[in-house]
Amino acid sequence: MGKSEFIKSKFCIFTGDLFGGVNAAIIALPQALAFGVATGFGAGAGVWGAVILTFIAGLIGSKVPMISGITGPVAIVIASIMHALNQDISSVIFIIFIAGILQIMLSMTKLAEIVKYVPYPVISGFMNGVGAIIIIMQLNPLVGLKPFSNTIESIKNLILTLHFVNYQALLLGLLTLVIVFFTPKFINKIIPSQIIALVVCTIISVKFGMDVSRISEISAAFPKMVMPHTNIHDFITYFHYAVTLAIILSSETLLTGLVCNSITKTNIPPRKLLIPQGVGNILCSITGTLPGAAATMRTVAALKTGATTRGASIISAIVLILCLSVFSGFVAQIPLPVLAGILIKIGYDIIDVKLLKVIKYAPRDDLYVLVLVFLLTVFYNLIAAVGAGIVLAALLYAKRLADQTTLVQKEVYDPQMQTFEKGVEENYKHKIRVVHISGQFFFGSATQLVSHFDEMLGTKYLILVYDSEAVLDISAIFALEDIITRLKSQHIRLLLVIKNSQIHDQLAKHSMTSQIGENHIFYEEIDAVNFAKHTLERRMHIEE
Repeated sequence: MGKSEFIKSKFCIFTGDLFGGVNAAIIALPQALAFGVATGFGAGAGVWGAVILTFIAGLIGSKVPMISGITGPVAIVIASIMHALNQDISSVIFIIFIAGILQIMLSMTKLAEIVKYVPYPVISGFMNGVGAIIIIMQLNPLVGLKPFSNTIESIKNLILTLHFVNYQALLLGLLTLVIVFFTPKFINKIIPSQIIALVVCTIISVKFGMDVSRISEISAAFPKMVMPHTNIHDFITYFHYAVTLAIILSSETLLTGLVCNSITKTNIPPRKLLIPQGVGNILCSITGTLPGAAATMRTVAALKTGATTRGASIISAIVLILCLSVFSGFVAQIPLPVLAGILIKIGYDIIDVKLLKVIKYAPRDDLYVLVLVFLLTVFYNLIAAVGAGIVLAALLYAKRLADQTTLVQKEVYDPQMQTFEKGVEENYKHKIRVVHISGQFFFGSATQLVSHFDEMLGTKYLILVYDSEAVLDISAIFALEDIITRLKSQHIRLLLVIKNSQIHDQLAKHSMTSQIGENHIFYEEIDAVNFAKHTLERRMHIEE
C-alpha cells in the first residue's frame, strides 16, 4: 500500500468514526435525558453517565465501537431499586459501585458466555416486558400527572387521578408521539425524530408559556467525585440488588456484543466487553451518575453510519459533552411530557415486533415461556422472570425430547454417502460443500451453528442437510434466517435438504421458502447434489 493510499484509508476510517460517533450521540442524548428523569437521578446524571461509559469503552474497550449508557432494562431496575429504598440515592450509588465490581469479576469467569444459550422466547418475553413497563410508567407524566416507579401503582393512580389531567401537557405529549412515530424514514435518517420532538415541542411550550413540568435544572460541569460511604451491614443488605443490577448490565452488553459480532463479522471476547463497562459503572457510581451498558440501538447506528473503530465511542462522548455545555439552557426548558412521549416510543421499539408477526405460527411451548417471562417481568421481578423462563424452557424441551424418544432400530449414517460427499467436494474443489445438522436443531444448537457459516471461501453451493424429522423451534427459524443472510453476503447459494413436508410447511409459514427459493429445497440429498453439480457445470460451460 502506497503512502497516498494509506492516508486515504486512515481518512476514511476517521470520517466514518466521526459521522458514526455524532449520529450515536444525537440518538443517545434524548434517551439519556429521558431515562435520567424517569429513574429519579435527574437528566444530567443520565447524560454524564453516558459520557463516562462511552468514553471508557472507547479508551480500554474492544476495537469495535461500543456506544454505552443507560438503557431501558437498566432504567427499570434502577427505578425499582429507588422505589424499594424510598429514593435513597446514596444507597443506590453504593449498589451501582458493587455492581461494577461484580461485572469485572464476572468477566474473569466462563459465566459471561452463558448469555448466548438463553432461549429466544425468554429474551423476547423479557424485552417485551421491559417495553411494556416503560410505556405504562410514562402514561402518568404524559398527561401531566405524578410519575410512579411501579407498573401496578402507575395504572392504579392513572385511573384514580385521571380527572386531574393537565391538558397542555397532554397536548405536548400527543404532539411528541406524532413526531416520533410518524416522521418519514428519510428524515429520520438525517435527524432522529426524538431530537426533532425535543426541539419542536420545547420551543412551542416556551413560546406559548405552557404550564407544564420541565427538567428545570441541569449542570454542564463534570460531576464531583465522591467515594460511596458504607459498612458491612449495608453490603449484606444491598448485595442482592447489586447482583440483579450486575446481571442486567452484563446481559445487555453481551447481547449488544453478539449483534456487533454479526454485523462486523468479528468475535469480541466477553472479557473485552465487560471489563470496560464494569470500570465505567464504578466511575458512574463515584460521580453520582447513572450506570449503563453497551446500547444496541446506538451502537448499531454508529456502525451503520460508517464507524469501524473505538474512536467513534470517544467522539460520541465528546459530542455529548458539547451538547450539554452549549445547550444546557435549552435542555432545562424541556417539558417532562415530551420526555415521556420519547420514552413511550423507546418502549415500543424495545418490543419484539419481529416475533409478534409470526407468533401464531410459533410452537405452543415457546408461547408458554414467552407469556410467563412477560408477565413476571411486568408485574413481579426482572431476574425472577428470566430465571423462571429458562427453567420452564429447559423442562418443556426435555419433555419434548422424551415424547419423541422411541425404541426404533435404525441404521447409522451411511458411510458410502460420506465417501460420496467427500468425493463431490474434492472433485469440485470445494465449490460444492455438504453440511449436516445432526440431532435436534433447537435454541441451544442454533446459536452455535450460526458461527460456523462466517467464512466458506470458494464455495458456490452449500447443501445443508437437516437430518432430524422434528420441526424447528422459533430460535432455529431465526438462526436459519441469519444463515441465509450470511451466505447471501458471501454469494453462496443455499440448498436445503429436509425430511418431511411438515418442516416444509413450517418454513413456508415463516416465508423461509421464498428466501431460500422453492427449487432449492429437497427431500433427498442426492437430488440436491445433482442439482448443484448440473447448475455449476452449466455455469462453468457458459463462462468458457
